This record gives sequence, C-alpha cells and structure tokens, in this order.
Amino acid sequence: MSERLTHAEYQAIAAQLEPTGMSFIDGAFRPAMSGATFTTFNPATDEPICAVAQCNADDVAFAVEKARQAFDDGRWHKQPPAERKEVLITLAKLIKRHRHELAVLESLDSGKPIADCADVDIPETINTLLWHAEAIDKLYDQVAPTGHDAIAMVVREPIGVVAAVLPWNFPLLMLAWKIAPALAAGCSVIVKPAEQTSLTALRVAELAAEAGVPRGVLNVIPGTGPDVGAPLGLHAGVDMVTFTGSTETGRRFLRYAADSNLKKVVLELGGKNPCIVLDDAENLDRVAEHICAAAFWNMGENCSAGSRLIVQQGVKDALMQRVLKHLEEWRLGDPLDPQHALGALIDGQHLEKVSAYIEQGKAAGYVLLAGGNLDGSPFVAPTIFDGVSPTDPLAQEEIFGPVLSVITVNSFDEAMKVANDTAYGLAASVFTASNRRALRAGQLLRAGTVTINCYGEGDISTPFGGFKQSGFGGRDNSIHAHDQYTELKTVWIDIGDDAIDGNTD
Repeated sequence: MSERLTHAEYQAIAAQLEPTGMSFIDGAFRPAMSGATFTTFNPATDEPICAVAQCNADDVAFAVEKARQAFDDGRWHKQPPAERKEVLITLAKLIKRHRHELAVLESLDSGKPIADCADVDIPETINTLLWHAEAIDKLYDQVAPTGHDAIAMVVREPIGVVAAVLPWNFPLLMLAWKIAPALAAGCSVIVKPAEQTSLTALRVAELAAEAGVPRGVLNVIPGTGPDVGAPLGLHAGVDMVTFTGSTETGRRFLRYAADSNLKKVVLELGGKNPCIVLDDAENLDRVAEHICAAAFWNMGENCSAGSRLIVQQGVKDALMQRVLKHLEEWRLGDPLDPQHALGALIDGQHLEKVSAYIEQGKAAGYVLLAGGNLDGSPFVAPTIFDGVSPTDPLAQEEIFGPVLSVITVNSFDEAMKVANDTAYGLAASVFTASNRRALRAGQLLRAGTVTINCYGEGDISTPFGGFKQSGFGGRDNSIHAHDQYTELKTVWIDIGDDAIDGNTD
C-alpha cells in the first residue's frame, strides 16, 4: 500500500503543506486559552514548520469537561457497535486517502525517513484502526456459572475519559495504538502529543471528525509535560492515563494517580534490549541484517531497539564481518529522500545526550567498529562499540540513538545471565538453530516479547509491553489492549422462587 513516491514528489507535497498547530477540543480547532504558542521545527533542517498552541491546565480542564460531557450523554459509547465500527473504518479510509500528506508531515515534524513513514507507520496506523474497529461487534460478554436460582452476567463497559500521552518517536503509530482500542471500547479520549511532534495527531483528529467521531470524543491538546501532561495525570475527571515514553516520566504518572483519583495507569516504557546470537546460529548474513535493523531502525529512537548484541565467541568474527557489510545499506541524509534509511535525531537536546554516550564509549577505550564521528549535525551515523562490559552505562542505560554495544560471551547460560542483567524487560531476540535452546531462551528471558531467529515486536494481534521497568499496568495491541480500556461489571439477577413470587425482602 505504500506506493512510495520520488524525492521530488515528496518535496512538492512538503512545499504545499499548511499544517495547523491549534488544539482540537470539542470538535473544533482552538488556540490555547492563554494565546501562547511555541514553534515546532524540522529536526533535519532546523527550519520552523508552524506555531503550535502552548496549552496549559486551563485547556486541560476545558478538554476534560467536554470529553466527560460526551461520555456521560453517550453520544459515542451508546451508539450500536456496528455503527461505531463503521466510523472507525471510515477514519482508516480517510487516513489512507491522505497517506502521502500524512507521511510527509510526519517526516518533517520528527526527522523520520519518509520510507519508514510511507512503508511502515502509515500502513500500520491504518491496520491498527481497522483491527480494533472489527473487534467492536465481535466481542461477547460472559455469563458466569451459577446455581439455578440466579444469572450472573460479566459485562465490559468503557472506562470513561482516557488521557493518551504520546512519545515523539512514532507519533502516528503510537496515536493509533492508543486511540484505536480506546475509541473501539467506547471511551472519550484526550491526546497529549509530544511537544516536538504534534502535527499529525491534530490532522488525524480533524479526519476523525470528518469520519463521524462525535465532538468531544477525540480531543488533542499540544503542550509540554508540565503544562499539559501533569494536569491530565492529576485531573480527577480523567479515568485512565495510557503513556508511552521514558521510565522516569512513567513514574510521575503513577504518582499523579496516587495523588488524585487513583485513575488507572498503563505504561509502556524504556528498554535495553538484547539481540543474542548463539554459536549454532544459521545464515549469519540474514542474522546480521536483523541486527542492523534492530539497532538502527528509526535512528535507534525506539524503545524495543536491540541495542545490546550478545554474541558467543565462536561465531563473533564471522558475524561482525557481515554486520559491517550490511551497515553500508543504512544510508544517512535528507529524510524526504526515500533512498535514505536514516534521518535526523529529534532535537538538539537529544543529540547532546546521544553524543555524550558515544564520547563516553570512546573514553572508555572500547573498540569503535563503525561511526562515532560527530560533526554537530542532527545526523548521527550508526555507531558500534566492541568489547563493552555488561555493567557499563553503554550496556545498561537506554541511549535511544543509533549506538550498538557488542558483548562477547562463552556459553548459553552466560548469554541468558547477561541479557537479564538489566532494569528493563521490554523485548529480546535470540538466534539459534536449536529448538531446545530457542524454547529455553523463551522461558528464561525476562521480557514482554521474545522473538526467535528474527527481530520484531509481533503484530497487532499480539500484546506489546514489558517486564520490570519497561512497563506497568497493561499492554498495547491485541484484544488485551482493547480490554484495558474497559471496566468489568457483574450483574447478578435473582431468579429464585421468592423473586418470581415477588417476595424479594
């Protein structure tokens, strides 16, 4: 479906874009109540794109009020399931119709390669909406096994008003991961996009209104974490917060919930994910291809990035030769050029963070196999350090950039120990020809997703989230994501003889 265009065609679309940065509340674009704005920049060029509403607690209160009204009067969740399904299907069709515009807007706002936007993010956004839309009228509630004198129904009800706080690395796709199941469940949603990447969420909100999502049901309020994220987390009118981002920020939302109304909180957080290559791995050329994708896809700005390569000594030299060969395919440059696999890091602050880790690796004396040349531009070449200690910050802390740490081990057991020696537990990949080793690794690795002989996150049908400090409270994707936006209610009906006779006292 990508129908990838040429560099010139993408540039022409970019020249014609006139994005809005106003908030979208109660079915209409609105400036921030204070009138304040901030400028969003193209990370690749540092050129301004447009002014964005700098919302604050007043805008949050207004959005919560309108979202609550929409939920309480049932304008969305009381619609027949088949009708809500058709609205979300229509939204997916509108996104497909505007796919080239959205891909370019996403690339300009985030620095992501247009090829990834067109080939991955847009199709997966559409697929996520369609999958949860189709679930709406296919999920059945339950009747519990009781005695003959009662019927007990166990039913799902939408949880209410949901605040979805998004990251900047996959703005459109993470938007879909949140709003698709929440809207499918019948909730009202308030989206707080990352301040660096607000534009595609605002455009999708406009398309949702066109598709038939009632006013107040889907709202988007841009702004900073302290100005918008914290007020959402603390607002007693918000029934649930779903957040994807750093572990540090995730902790804040747990505190906000404790300090307010004990709202439900679902967190998808950081990762320091291992790619484990055992000495019996087959087709090392293909393994190397997966390793490069795991480490460098989306410039390494990915919570499930395979940033630790744990490799057995016997296969290491042959594998690394192939990794360095495949690295030649990861061309760096203008994100709107579909020939480029790597774009720009999100902003100067993040560039400084990633650069500091690279300089730290050099200072530690690790062998620099590739990259590491920092010229001050927002483009950082894929960087590989060999001989990294498993306890070094390079191997323990989430860099969120194109930096791969290579750790050598001597046995399967050592590989498992090193892989699990982290505060995170989001994803892991294992490459082996042994079914026994593969199954053992799947059991031993403390991670929410374990892939065997490939790198990946599963698909829309499989839950995605982490163990330990990589997640809390639930999962994205699959029917598990749909269910987490609902409350379970028991309805107990007495049908005994006394009830039939009217003697219910």
